[in-house]
Amino acid sequence: MSTLNICILGGSGFVGRSIAPKLVAQRHNVKVLTRRRERQRDMLVFPSLTLVEGDVNELGFLREQFQESDAVINLIGILNSSGKNSFQRIHVELANKVVEAMTQTGVPRLLHMSGLHAEKDGPSKYLRSKAEAEDFVHESAGSGSFQVTSFRPSVIFGPRDSFINRFAGLLQTMPLFLPLACPRARFQPVYVEDVAQCFVQAVKDHDTFGQRYNLCGPRAYSLLELVNYITHELGLKRRIIPLSDWQSRLQALAMQLVPGKPFTLDNYNSMRIDSVCDGGFPEVFEITPTPMEAVVPTYLKKRSEPLNKLRKFAGR
Repeated sequence: MSTLNICILGGSGFVGRSIAPKLVAQRHNVKVLTRRRERQRDMLVFPSLTLVEGDVNELGFLREQFQESDAVINLIGILNSSGKNSFQRIHVELANKVVEAMTQTGVPRLLHMSGLHAEKDGPSKYLRSKAEAEDFVHESAGSGSFQVTSFRPSVIFGPRDSFINRFAGLLQTMPLFLPLACPRARFQPVYVEDVAQCFVQAVKDHDTFGQRYNLCGPRAYSLLELVNYITHELGLKRRIIPLSDWQSRLQALAMQLVPGKPFTLDNYNSMRIDSVCDGGFPEVFEITPTPMEAVVPTYLKKRSEPLNKLRKFAGR
């Protein structure tokens, strides 16, 4: 297998930390662009990985880093818009700059992270901005200057995820009950390592050129089912109170004012569309999707251990 020079935006994030080692294992040279190099120094254990500090929103920086690259992977995305980090800037404007820098430096390959049900008429700003960015990179690739593949995963789970772990944290914090917004919203969680493997396989696979792939796990769950499952795996006794639609909307309006914006009106709007896929994993990758039950208990157990020790110390 020939060695490629691959530049990753968002390579130090949740999905990037699964993709980068796989690329290194295939003897590719990987460059990870990051805002704070010192915080990611643990990634330097990989022999052919380079960390470069800089602002990916600066066209000049991208142009400099894309020199002599054979492929670019853009994983950067946000779930909440805040201040200058708006959906338009992070999803759409960045995609424009990536394409412009690639065109100027002659990079022939782009792998783009989108989102399941990203549609221009979607119910949320998140989904609409994801759709605008996805459509732009595919339309730009139509000129023939580069080849693009985009991926549209459902919610992604894994030890560093911000979905299962967020609800686990809420359940451990709330002493008696948890009011749950959008309890009937449905998700088909997909394992981060499966998503990463798709990116890695697609880099050189001509059959994936121009394609947009939905990525989902083997089973769909309602949010209420997921939260009950997390509660059980943590060994907690909590009353989960399903909220009605108007109560969910009211909770979103209130919680988007809380620091960190744990739940916003745009999140609520996104969940109006079930994050599920028809059929199985894309056949081109020959991957059997990993069930959530095979992975989640392992990292939830680590979360519950400190709490169990505290209970034992308290004689409970």
